[in-house]
Amino acid sequence: MTEETPGFEEKPDVPSGATSDDAEPKAAPEEGAAPAGDGHAENAGLVAQLDQVRTALNERTADLQRLQAEYQNYRRRVERDRIAVKEIAIANLLTELLPVLDDIGRAREHGELVGGFKSVAESLETVAAKMGLQQFGKEGEPFDPTIHEALMHSYAPDVTETTCVAILQPGYRIGERTIRPARVAVAEPQPGAQTVKAEGAEETPAADDKENGGPDEG
Repeated sequence: MTEETPGFEEKPDVPSGATSDDAEPKAAPEEGAAPAGDGHAENAGLVAQLDQVRTALNERTADLQRLQAEYQNYRRRVERDRIAVKEIAIANLLTELLPVLDDIGRAREHGELVGGFKSVAESLETVAAKMGLQQFGKEGEPFDPTIHEALMHSYAPDVTETTCVAILQPGYRIGERTIRPARVAVAEPQPGAQTVKAEGAEETPAADDKENGGPDEG
């Protein structure tokens, strides 16, 4: 009988010409590992997505700026309308008070503005002035059809242009807005006065020549 040597195992026979490395099985490639070409494609996709996000962000930013501009324009328009409505309301109120102010002015001219009536009248005039009411119209100022209303007309030799010679009813304005023109009597230069004056001016040099012995004779 053949005795087996204890502690040794029999090895399989290896064909001649083969190495031990060839005998070992090769490790299989890991599952999910992407080739090098797939990495470039993935980067290109990310760049494209980033460009889309940037484009969308720019569009939303432009929309927001446009909305802000529209809102600012809306606020300014509302503020202008509010001021205009306020001015119209004040003008309407003061227009209704003009006859009362006219009565106060006539009472002052006749010396009837005394006692408690005087205090009330002055308080009313003060309130009207605080609301922006301004009185205008003075004797001697040139006639302006945009702020004056001529109720009487005459000629005067001492005026050189159409002039307000009497204020029949004062005018009132709020800021630059006239709510009632001044009603006045106007006077124009006397017809022919300018012609006579011009003729007198032409005769003056002749008189001077006479006093100086006349023009030189040749």
